[in-house]
Amino acid sequence: MEHSSFTSLVIVVIAAFLTPILVNRLKISFLPVVVAEIIMGIIIGDSLFGLVKEDAWLSILSTLGFIFLMFLSGLEIDFNAFKTKKHSKEDEGNIPSNLYLMTVVFSSIMILSILLAFVFKWTGLIDDVLLMIIIISTISLGVVVPTLKEMNIMHTSIGQFILLVAVVADLATMLLLTVYGTIYAKGDSPLWLIGILIVFSFIFYIMGGLFKKSPFLKKLTSGTTQIGIRAVFALIILLVALAEGVGAENILGAFLAGVIVSLLGPDQDMVEKLDSFGYGFFIPIFFIMVGVNLDIPSLVKEPELLIIIPLLFIAFLISKLIPVAYIGKWYDKKTTISSAFLLTSTLSLVIAAAKIAEQLGTITPEISGILILSAVITCVFVPVVFKKMFPMPEETKMIVKVSFIGKNQLSIPVAQSIHSHIYQTTMFFRKDLSDNRKLDQSIKTYELDDYIEEELVELGLFDSNIIVCSANDDSINKKVALMAHKHGVKRIICKQENGSEDIEFEGKNIEFFSSFLSNKILLKGLIESPNMLNLLSNVETSLYEIEMKNHSYHNVLLRSFPFAGDVIFVRIIRGKDSIVPHGDTELQYGDKLIVTGSKEYVSELKQDMEFI
Repeated sequence: MEHSSFTSLVIVVIAAFLTPILVNRLKISFLPVVVAEIIMGIIIGDSLFGLVKEDAWLSILSTLGFIFLMFLSGLEIDFNAFKTKKHSKEDEGNIPSNLYLMTVVFSSIMILSILLAFVFKWTGLIDDVLLMIIIISTISLGVVVPTLKEMNIMHTSIGQFILLVAVVADLATMLLLTVYGTIYAKGDSPLWLIGILIVFSFIFYIMGGLFKKSPFLKKLTSGTTQIGIRAVFALIILLVALAEGVGAENILGAFLAGVIVSLLGPDQDMVEKLDSFGYGFFIPIFFIMVGVNLDIPSLVKEPELLIIIPLLFIAFLISKLIPVAYIGKWYDKKTTISSAFLLTSTLSLVIAAAKIAEQLGTITPEISGILILSAVITCVFVPVVFKKMFPMPEETKMIVKVSFIGKNQLSIPVAQSIHSHIYQTTMFFRKDLSDNRKLDQSIKTYELDDYIEEELVELGLFDSNIIVCSANDDSINKKVALMAHKHGVKRIICKQENGSEDIEFEGKNIEFFSSFLSNKILLKGLIESPNMLNLLSNVETSLYEIEMKNHSYHNVLLRSFPFAGDVIFVRIIRGKDSIVPHGDTELQYGDKLIVTGSKEYVSELKQDMEFI
């Protein structure tokens, strides 16, 4: 018996290993890997070859995979999406905030989901109204997020809208599923006990914040200790146990653990480690076992059940197409319809709801199988339609807005030399302190009486990607740099001839330069590396830094890099590591690439790689 159990586990683990390889080799990238894993489970399960039987080992690992999937769903939620983002000057006053649009659209989704759930009840197909509300209204973050990333539209206005609707739907349906599980559970735990779980989650969040700031923990975050990962697993187990203790579903505890970790702002390295634990082992076993337990032959024997699949897909479409049509006032028809299709995607929570309902005895295993099969079919179809139909927005044509403070012998030549189809330069200056030289007409200029915050806001200074405080007066540079930090500008470069040790600069994202520092580096370079200095100062052969933000090049080998041209990869900066590139080096999202080559080609490459 033990030998048989171990054989099933080996088959499942091998299947989990081979599935993404087969998806890649067969070039079926439109198929989400999790859907491919369910299909693999169907193949090796009773529906086809019958190679695997669920046993204690696989049941435990599958449950852990389910718990970890819900944890990562909570971790994926970017709460910055709830912040109201400003639109461009042209759109301001016309396009409402994404928060407002989400509220209208999601409210409509819930209303339609309730109506459609009653339609299923009135037709006698599925009597459980609350379960159908959850099934119809849910949106899969596990499908939406990878699709937005792959299309490089995560940070566009429409991408943020889609993400926000998916996040809220995920949160709402998770809470509804918990209420559902509590109502139909065999125990007698009252619903208000879930409040205890929320209170403890808040306590753990406060403790996590204090834990994260503890200075002694820095020594324990690496090597064999990995205290951060241990803390996360402890949090998951504690909240899962607490959730079951108060009569809620264990997945709510796991989801809340993910939300807490997300709110605490984990570093990218920890997130990658947690992803590797989940998607590298536990979660594939869960999805494969979902496929193994799907009894397709029994569903085929009952054709009256199969009618639910097309009707459910129609319900998914109606519940999303009609509400999302509201944004058609501000977005074109293709963008609106394709966005609605992507929001139709369902998977993890449909599987969760179907499995929980089956365990509680509120639906039959056959109905559970039909609901899961409907979700799988939807996830195969929806991303393909979205990718084919969605028109790329103008926002993805990346332009870096660089604003210079001060018009002088330093800022004028730099602004004119970098101005191109990638960099849009603007100059803000006081006439009484400025150089009288004329600038290229393509460079915008604003003449000011003084650097007054309200006026700079009105002129759009703080909408810049980079602000260079290069006036001849250190006090002006300091004043504007602190304003820019206050308004959340991503990069601030500040000239300070008298040093940057001012206490007001501490803990702020401000980079400093000075004539003294520049001359010191120049002189040292002339003495030690004259040829290198020539290389750096030569416009045609200079070194350039490019940040890799195009997800389509993620995990691409340098030898397979599709961009051919006059460029050499000199170095790859990945986090704290400096990598010497080889043909077998894989590019990763977020890499800083140090390259050299002709300026025209590097500009083209920069625009493609930093395409977001």
